[in-house]
Amino acid sequence: MISSLPNILTLSRIVAIPVIVGLLFLDPPLGNWLAFATYTYACVTDFLDGYLARVWEQQSSLGRFLDPIADKLLVAAVLLMVVGTGAVHGVSVIAAGVILCREILVSGLREFLAEVQVSVPVSRLAKWKTTLQMVVLGFLIVDGAGPMFGPLSTTDIGVIGLWAAAVLTLITGYDYLRSGLHHMGGRDADGAKAAKTARPAGDTG
Repeated sequence: MISSLPNILTLSRIVAIPVIVGLLFLDPPLGNWLAFATYTYACVTDFLDGYLARVWEQQSSLGRFLDPIADKLLVAAVLLMVVGTGAVHGVSVIAAGVILCREILVSGLREFLAEVQVSVPVSRLAKWKTTLQMVVLGFLIVDGAGPMFGPLSTTDIGVIGLWAAAVLTLITGYDYLRSGLHHMGGRDADGAKAAKTARPAGDTG
C-alpha cells in the first residue's frame, strides 16, 4: 500500500535525488550544505522506512521493490555529481566506477536470484560497506565547503573513504557473484537433467 508511512518515506527518498543534484549546481558553500542536508534526510529515511515497516508490520511488495531502487539511484546520482563537480577526479574516478558497476552487477544478480526464488542475506561486511559509503558520499558532497580535519580536508577524507568503500565493494560484490554463479550452475544442471529425462527412448539427439 503506497499510503503507508514506510513507502511514503521511500518515495520521498527518490524525490530527494533530483533535489540533491540540482542543489549541487548552486554556488558553494550554500549549494554544498543544502545538498548535504537533503542527502542526510535521504540517508535517515533509508534506515527509517525499513525499520518502521518491520516494527509496524507494514512490509509490502511495493516497499521491497522501491527500497533497493531508491538506494541505487541515490548512490549513482551522487557518484556522478561528485565526479562532475570535481570532488572526485583523476585516478579516484576508478573507485567511483567500481562502486557504480558493483551496484549494477548486484541488481542484476538479485533479479536473477529472485526468479529462482533464492534469497541472499546481506552480510555484516556488506552493511559496513553501505554505512561507510553513505558517510563518504556525504563528505564528498560537502567538498571544499567543509572544515579542515588537521592536515586533511573534507574532500581528502571523502576520497580516502571512497577507496576504502571500493575495496569493500569488490569483496562483497565477489560474494554475491559467487553465490549467483553457484545457483546459475545448479539451475543449468537441473535443466539439462530434466531435458535428458524427457528425451524419447532411442533418441540420440
